[in-house]
Amino acid sequence: MRVDLFDFDLPPQRIALAPASPREAARMLVVAGDGALADRHISDLPDFIGPGDALVVNDTRVIAARLSGIRVRGDSAAQIEATLIKRIDESRWRAFVRPAKKLKVGERIRFGETSESMACLLGALDAKVEEKGAGGEVLLAFAFHGAVLNEAIERLGDMPLPPYIAARRAPNGRDRADYQTLFAAEPGAVAAPTAGLHFTPELVTRLLARGASLHKVTLHVGAGTFLPVKVAETRDHIMHAEWGRVDARTAAALNETRAQGGRIIAVGTTSLRLLESAADEAGNIKPFVGETSIFITPGYRFRAVDGLLTNFHLPRSTLFMLASAFAGLEPMRRAYAHAIEAGYRFYSYGDACLLAHSEDRAT
Repeated sequence: MRVDLFDFDLPPQRIALAPASPREAARMLVVAGDGALADRHISDLPDFIGPGDALVVNDTRVIAARLSGIRVRGDSAAQIEATLIKRIDESRWRAFVRPAKKLKVGERIRFGETSESMACLLGALDAKVEEKGAGGEVLLAFAFHGAVLNEAIERLGDMPLPPYIAARRAPNGRDRADYQTLFAAEPGAVAAPTAGLHFTPELVTRLLARGASLHKVTLHVGAGTFLPVKVAETRDHIMHAEWGRVDARTAAALNETRAQGGRIIAVGTTSLRLLESAADEAGNIKPFVGETSIFITPGYRFRAVDGLLTNFHLPRSTLFMLASAFAGLEPMRRAYAHAIEAGYRFYSYGDACLLAHSEDRAT
């Protein structure tokens, strides 16, 4: 399909720079299977969830993946900023580095310092540049590994806010909590599964009181979720891979939900992509551990998911393509036009939409 079919104009003032407070006060645009729209709030979500339905959330935890430091070269130093994007093993990460042009393979970066404070080594984190790739991507080998490296990154790093937020304001202390979901438990993401940001303990209690069940899967969201689709046709786009896990108990519980006539509602595109990766052709969800690079566009036959709660996504993004595959491209174009006109807040800290699966996924 042509990528420009997924384009739209978004006024900058519609981009949310902070979450709603309380979280469930965010607005929720309900898009029915026939494309009908209803303006509601996240607090109304239990009205749309029935007894026997299963909600699936992503329990990944965002790490403080944005690191600042210095490149050490003899007696000279230069400021370096790195955003970790994918863990390779216990001591190595792929990262986007700025400025990368003059950085050389074999050079050392000392994170946690500035050029003004380089005499103080206490608490610093060293890394060596093992490889350089295109677009500022490098492979960093850290001096620490395992849990010690995790602790150092958490101590020295900042939350990796999405580019459309980071370009307009600096990270602050509130982002450490605001950019984590209620379910965050498994460290490894460098971007939040944003639909989960809307949940509070009170909302979960009300959903369970409706007779719904809540299940957790893990997909470590990568920075590639924000990369624009630069090709003209969707078939030419190369999707980034992310690591995920669906355990045997969760798979069995979700299959039983379907067998008993309940619906599976994915909280976020990350949960949906993982469930679809774990499902066989008949729609049975299997235990899954590994990477997935599934790319869902209109025409895809959904096997595992009946409903989707998701935020409003960037134009020409793989996430908007996924939502359009689920609810239909024309219904989603109308829904987004309505949301922009009605003042909904977009992107990671913004509002959400609840999508029913369209049987007529018009392209």
